[in-house]
Parts: sequence; C-alpha cells; structure tokens
Amino acid sequence: MNIADSFSLLFCLVGLFFFFAGTVGLIRFPDVLSRLHAITKADNLGLGLIAIGLLPQLSSPTDALKLVLIWGLVIFSSAACSYLIASQVIEEQSPPHSVEDKS
Repeated sequence: MNIADSFSLLFCLVGLFFFFAGTVGLIRFPDVLSRLHAITKADNLGLGLIAIGLLPQLSSPTDALKLVLIWGLVIFSSAACSYLIASQVIEEQSPPHSVEDKS
C-alpha cells in the first residue's frame, strides 16, 4: 500500500464516520430542524472528505474536476433543499396571525 492509497483510505473512512454521525443525528434528535441540521452538515462534510480521498485514485484531471463539480452541486442542492424544508417547518410551527379590530 503506497502513500496515495493510505491517504484515500484515511479520508474515505473519516468521511464514512461523518455519514454515520449524521445518520445517528437523524435518528436521535428530537425535532425536524435539529435533524435537518445534523444530516445536512454531516453529509456535506462526509461527501467532501470522500471526494478528497478519491482524488488521488483518479487517472485524469478531467475526472477530478467532475468529482469536485458533483460535490459542489450536492452542497448547493443540499443547502437549497434544507432551506425550503426549514422554512416550511417554521411556517407550520408559527402561530397564526390574528387581525385585531382597531375600531
């Protein structure tokens, strides 16, 4: 096993740990917003570490660029989806606005 293989193995294992930690947070946290926070942060970090770990194993810079672009797209879509889910949850949890009669 050479240095590149050791680097890849280390980063992929740490990335898998963050995926596992996000899954535990998804199962154990009590409300939707904390679950959403746990899964988005841990999964984005886990995917980033796995992508970094796979970079030395790729044969061409084009493949590396594709991997980094996929990682960026996942980060962007995760942020957009978690924002939409969180705003919907906050809207549903807020009390209805009452219109007071000022006459």
